[in-house]
Amino acid sequence: MNNQMGPRANPMQLLQQLRQNPAQVLRQAGMNVPANITDPNAIIQHLMNSGQVTQESYNQARQMAARFRI
Repeated sequence: MNNQMGPRANPMQLLQQLRQNPAQVLRQAGMNVPANITDPNAIIQHLMNSGQVTQESYNQARQMAARFRI
């Protein structure tokens, strides 16, 4: 993936990449996601267990994602 995450990242392209390969997108964002974890729920659990994501930030992200659903 040649997408750079940042203020100029295309949100729709980023969303598509996140759906296709969430672990890779999160690694590019600086998160530590082991290569053997590919299930989105397992990734979230790992990030929370390792202290990389708090319950509060997870809840905020879910609320934001719900706004994008049609």
